Amino acid sequence: MSRAYASSTADVPAAATGPSAGRSDAATLRRLFPYLWRYKWRVLAALAFMVGAKLANVGVPVLLKHLVDAMDIRPGDAQALLAVPAALLLGYGLLRFSTSLFTELRELVFAKATEGASRSIALEVFGHLHSLSLRFHLERQTGGMTRDIERGTQAVHSLISYSLYSIVPTLIELTLVLGILAVRFDAFFAVITAAALVLYIAFTVFVTEWRTQFRKAMNELGARAQSRAVDSLLNYETVKYFGNEGFEARRYDEQLERYRRAAVKSQTTLSLLNTGQQLLIAISLVAMLWRATQGVVDGRMTLGDLVMVNAFMIQLYIPLNFLGVLYREIKQNLVDLEKMFTLLSREREVADAPGAQPLRIGANSSVRFEDVHFAYDAARPILRGLSFEIPAGQTVAVVGPSGSGKSTLARLLYRFYDVSPEGGGHISIGGQDIRSVTQASLRAAIGIVPQDTVLFNDSIGYNIAYGRPGATQDEIEAVARAARIHDFIAGLPQGYQTQVGERGLKLSGGEKQRVAIARTLLKNPPILIFDEATSALDSANERAIQAELESAAQGKTTLLIAHRLSTVVHAQQILVLEAGQVVERGTHAQLLAANGRYARMWALQRSEPSSSSPAPAPAHPMPA
Repeated sequence: MSRAYASSTADVPAAATGPSAGRSDAATLRRLFPYLWRYKWRVLAALAFMVGAKLANVGVPVLLKHLVDAMDIRPGDAQALLAVPAALLLGYGLLRFSTSLFTELRELVFAKATEGASRSIALEVFGHLHSLSLRFHLERQTGGMTRDIERGTQAVHSLISYSLYSIVPTLIELTLVLGILAVRFDAFFAVITAAALVLYIAFTVFVTEWRTQFRKAMNELGARAQSRAVDSLLNYETVKYFGNEGFEARRYDEQLERYRRAAVKSQTTLSLLNTGQQLLIAISLVAMLWRATQGVVDGRMTLGDLVMVNAFMIQLYIPLNFLGVLYREIKQNLVDLEKMFTLLSREREVADAPGAQPLRIGANSSVRFEDVHFAYDAARPILRGLSFEIPAGQTVAVVGPSGSGKSTLARLLYRFYDVSPEGGGHISIGGQDIRSVTQASLRAAIGIVPQDTVLFNDSIGYNIAYGRPGATQDEIEAVARAARIHDFIAGLPQGYQTQVGERGLKLSGGEKQRVAIARTLLKNPPILIFDEATSALDSANERAIQAELESAAQGKTTLLIAHRLSTVVHAQQILVLEAGQVVERGTHAQLLAANGRYARMWALQRSEPSSSSPAPAPAHPMPA
């Protein structure tokens, strides 16, 4: 089977051409905004509740000031003691309750918008990844990519939470407090608060921007370690075959050590940032309280004013103390969100043409390759001007040595790749160029039994039914019988509900291949591709299933890719492929009579003792 060994410029992030190969924070936020604006009325209502909560919160210290001043009464003045403080206490309690009420209403109203935006983005990324070419999925690292998606989805929640629930309310409260201090007292109070805020934000932004590089490096190394672990576990059997557990552990430990060093550096810079922030806050607190106490001593301020200033500082101190943490988290969330949006920005190597129409298949389901050129890498051509036709309802077999381009035919027919534009040529079905029809309709018309069968980590019944979701149990069992696997499944303790394990590793190669045959029979498309469909079967099962496949192919346009020539003798035409070109074609009898490459391959296979030996026993036999 041919593989795409070399890298390609296809499926490259669109943002990779910009500075630092990524989008700016503002661009990331602009990309996020439309997902939230779908819930604009909830957004506006949440903002209104947020402002109400902050107005109530700022009103608490003001009311507390009047409550303290009201306690400055003469002894024995019962009316003042009962009327004034009681009303102020009631108002104080109502303001405290209003703050909590508005806050909860804000979160309740905005929860649907947050969850909806997160769901929409995650679903769009999932769908986009499925639309990317096979080249991208052959080159990707599953562990790192899934981690990026998980972090990106979580970043939507965190970013909205931190900005709407913390940053914006804090800024609103700061604005209100500065206004009250400037109007109620002298401007010095507002200057101290504003100066402290400016210095704090400037210091936080500067240091955070500087240390972002260390946080990015830490995350990148963490993703690499995760990918290394996932890749090793997915290839568990290969590791065991070669006794390389120690080698894999050392490679994983190397990644963990790099991650540890990056994490220590990130924590060191974090401690520096926290220390500087606390120093700025402490200086501003001392300056404010010194000014307030001096005002009380000079008679310019009451004791209630001192309490109000102190309460303001306490209320501002907590969110201001966490402002740096929130800024860092927002920056990290923007980085995580950017990675997920970068996945969305990857261009599709194979995309539907503008105005593409569904494939129309009636009586004419013929498949035609005409002067097809293709290369996974321009330096290594695979197909060189290949031309042949599979007439409607007939079977054409393709044989040849490994690397001749046989399996590439199936990939091109499925449009996992497109034919090389510089080489010309095209593939058509029923006279329709497959590049002019929708990929969904094209793939719906084709069924394949691949050489390398990979199953979902689910039940056997689920994997068979995947050929046509919604099929009845009777239909599933009927195709399982045709694939000669029903008796095996029925003998299992859980029958069709038996779990097959990740990638189907609990089944033998022959059992997986029969499941693949069954689900393709269940799909029942007009065009069939059998890519070494019985290569993992023993001779007895191969002969039995071969008869079923021939029956299933009756009246269907079938491309039969094979290495065992005994499986292609019934084909109406056999193509011998070599170095991406057809070197012989004809029926089995004609090719033998020609005494060429096919005849030599036939004689060689007939003389091999292993040609009739049974397939090896399964590595993970299912319990009977």
